[in-house]
Amino acid sequence: MSLIMQLNSKHCNIDILIKNRTKSSLMKRIFKPTITMSLLAISAFAVCIKLGFWQLNKADLKRQQQALLSISKNTAAIQLPLNIITSDVKAFESLRFKLVNFKGTYNNKYQVFLDNQVEDTKVGYHVLTPMQIFGSNKYVLIDRGWIKGAGNREIPQIETPATNQNILGDIWLPSTKFYSLVEPDLGNKQWQHVWQNLDMQRYAKLVPFEVLPYIVRLDSQSTAGGFVRNWPVPGDRVAKHLGYAYQWFGFAFTIFIIYLVLNIKKVEQ
Repeated sequence: MSLIMQLNSKHCNIDILIKNRTKSSLMKRIFKPTITMSLLAISAFAVCIKLGFWQLNKADLKRQQQALLSISKNTAAIQLPLNIITSDVKAFESLRFKLVNFKGTYNNKYQVFLDNQVEDTKVGYHVLTPMQIFGSNKYVLIDRGWIKGAGNREIPQIETPATNQNILGDIWLPSTKFYSLVEPDLGNKQWQHVWQNLDMQRYAKLVPFEVLPYIVRLDSQSTAGGFVRNWPVPGDRVAKHLGYAYQWFGFAFTIFIIYLVLNIKKVEQ
């Protein structure tokens, strides 16, 4: 009797298993996304793709700048361009990394210590000193390089040559997107030597002389009052921008896969 009951129990289990498998075989998978999830996924996907291409464009720009830098290093220095029209973007951009040679005299009254500049993991300043160009009433800002900041946040004491100096360096075009002056107007205040950012247009409005709309980075071999001058090489950042681009494209692919998985539903036929 016990054997018969066991056989009946096994038979029932087999019937249930067959029914479950039959039911499972009648299920099908369909793609059924909601409007809200679709909009969110499309928006996130589009943003990631856009950021990826943005980083690719930045990498391409760094390649172009590296090519210009390489050309300038193998080209003789030119006279400092004095008559510049910044509205002519193409002509203005063509000045980037041009090697220049000229004479002038420093004016440290309107000197700038550009804050939060890092060199070999140490924080300090870039010293930018205006120089009156020999034979002209115009000035140009000279980036004399990096100096270490003091622990008490006081302005470091530096020496500035008082005599006429022979300058060899390359032209640097400051970004208009990241540079801005903290002080909108000096008024009766003393000149603020420490700046967090540099806006060339605003600097030109604050000083009592005509200043050229670009900076000259002092050559690393120059003896005209320079400091640490390990100028960044554009080509070194290409791999970084490419890495960021691949990350954004990877995020976009991940969003697409998650969107598919979450919206594939099982339904009975």
